[in-house]
This record gives sequence, structure tokens and C-alpha cells, in this order.
Amino acid sequence: MPTRPFIRILKVFSVTALAILLLGAVALRRVLGGTPGPGTKSVSLEFDGRARTYLIHVPASYNGSKPVPLILVLHGGGQSPASAERMSHMSQKADQQDFIAVYPSGTGRYNDAMPTWNSGSCCAYAMKNNIDDVGFLNALIDHLENQYSIDRHRVFVTGISNGGMMSYRVGCELSGKVAAIAPVEGALDVACHPAEPVSVIIFHGTADHLVPFDGGSTPFQMGSKRSDTPVKDAVKFWVHHDACAADPQREVTSEVHTDSYSGCKDGTSVVVYAIQGGHHSWPGDRLSPQINATDTMLAFFAAHPKR
Repeated sequence: MPTRPFIRILKVFSVTALAILLLGAVALRRVLGGTPGPGTKSVSLEFDGRARTYLIHVPASYNGSKPVPLILVLHGGGQSPASAERMSHMSQKADQQDFIAVYPSGTGRYNDAMPTWNSGSCCAYAMKNNIDDVGFLNALIDHLENQYSIDRHRVFVTGISNGGMMSYRVGCELSGKVAAIAPVEGALDVACHPAEPVSVIIFHGTADHLVPFDGGSTPFQMGSKRSDTPVKDAVKFWVHHDACAADPQREVTSEVHTDSYSGCKDGTSVVVYAIQGGHHSWPGDRLSPQINATDTMLAFFAAHPKR
């Protein structure tokens, strides 16, 4: 039977361990959360009985006199809209290139902490509770088009990780609204039946251990038991759906292997950037500096409006 001194030590240890865990959680929230950048405001939209939130950055040059492009940037699992804004630098680009950048939030268990997207086979709270994120993003696009002068031929979606998976799903299910998608370190893990052609630009690191380039499962699955499809399968699907030429134009360097498929239906295109040794991060940061994903996808978006 434990002695009283031992019990007292055990209690102290338990309290200390709990304090360490709580501090770790706070530190993690600081890293993944944060505050919006200058000129970015937080807004909520009622959808499906829930207040869904998003950040929006409207460039100072906007006056409503002409339609401007709309770009949605979807955070990764457990991250936040503010982290997506910082990571992508899309708000700074919006000021320079005159488009509206929007950073929607997924959902989480406790006041939407550690939010995720229901991308079909991932992740955590959103998937387990079958949250209608496609419906939310559809309603959000409609709402923004009513509030602002949006060029309906230039609505684009990008995202990383779980957000990259969600951008694939948006391309599959909202192809009538979205001109192009740009998944970053995501996987096409859902049955995909787009009604219209969609331009696709993919960024994926060959050394990604969370969403493997060649597919398969990983130890860290964000609350879901899944096996991700290889990047090549996603490319094959979109090349077939968009009726592109079978043979890509290939550019190979020691840092990035690029396959560009042209001749696609309705002026669409499919491009994949295989970042050699790239990790699970937004290309252009210190972990994957080989290519700047934001600049590259913006040029791609500009060249591929919906016809």
C-alpha cells in the first residue's frame, strides 16, 4: 500500500504534469492561432444552425466599380485562418494584385478550437460529425458575391494539408463555381464527379511524411484512419476529366520536377510541382524553399479563368 509521502509526491507530479500539458496547449494555440494581419477583419456567417467564421482581406484599391477575383485559402487541420493568412502571404498579394482574399475556418469541438475540414476521409471533428463544409463554402461564395463585386469567372480555392484535401473536394463538388484549385500537400481521397472542367495546380513535397507523395497511411492521421491516394492518381484523374493531352511538358531540376498538361477542355490546365525533398509545409517557407507556391499559383489563376 502506498505511503503518504509517496501519495503526496504523486499528487505534486500529477499537478505539474497537468500544468505542463496546459502550457503546451497554450503554446500550440499561439503557434497555430494568432491574430489577423493589418486590414483583415473577422466575420461570421450563419450556416446550418452554426455561426461559421472567416477572415476577409479587401485591398485598399477596391471600390466596387469593377469585378475582382476571389481567392479562398483553407487552413490545415488544427490550424487557424490567421495562420493560413501568415503562411500564404495572400493578403499582401491581394493588396498588390487587386483581389479579395478570404480565410474560412473549419470546425472544432470546443468553441471551434483546433478546427478541421470534412474533406471526406479526414479529419477529426469535422469528419466525425459529418459537417457540411462543401455547403458552407458554397454559401460563403454566394454571400461574398452578393456583398462585393466578385468576378464570377475568377473564383479560386487553395489550402494546405486537410485544407488541400478540402480544396480537392471543392473542385469535385463545386466545379460550376470554381475556376481553379491549388491543393498544397493534400490528397484526393473522395469519389470525384465534377460537372465541369476545373484547372488544377498541385504542390507536393516528395518527403512529406504526413500526406505521403506516393500515398499510404501515416502514424499521425488527425483522428481518421485513412490511406491517402498518391499524387499521381490525382493528376491522372484531373488530366482525364479535363480531357488534356496525355503527355505533359516536363521540366526537371534538382529541386522541382514539373509536369504541365495542356490542350485541356475549356482552356483548363493541370500542373503538378513535385518538390524534391519538400516537407509538409507551404512551398516558399524555410522547410520547402525550392519554389514560391503563392506567386506560382497566382500566375496560374490569372491565366485560367472559367470560360
